[in-house]
Amino acid sequence: MTNQYEKLVEQQNRLKQKVAREDFKLRQAKYYENRQARKARSRRLIQKGALLEKYFQADNLSVAQTEELLKIFADYVNEHKPDNLKNDQPNN
Repeated sequence: MTNQYEKLVEQQNRLKQKVAREDFKLRQAKYYENRQARKARSRRLIQKGALLEKYFQADNLSVAQTEELLKIFADYVNEHKPDNLKNDQPNN
């Protein structure tokens, strides 16, 4: 009876370790996915910022000045945006 009990305790410990390993793998995978998403977003923001500086010649403007410039043109641009560039399209 004691031998059987020890085997069950040992099996329980092995299963706990296995659950802990799988939990670690899951957390690691989620971290990797989040990290990749953050990197993609950072890259997209950098590219868009570079385009803003290029076409609006805004490289010498502060962040506040750039926002002010964009606010001036935002309504016009959003009203005259072609259908293929509206929000119902997935982001690239």
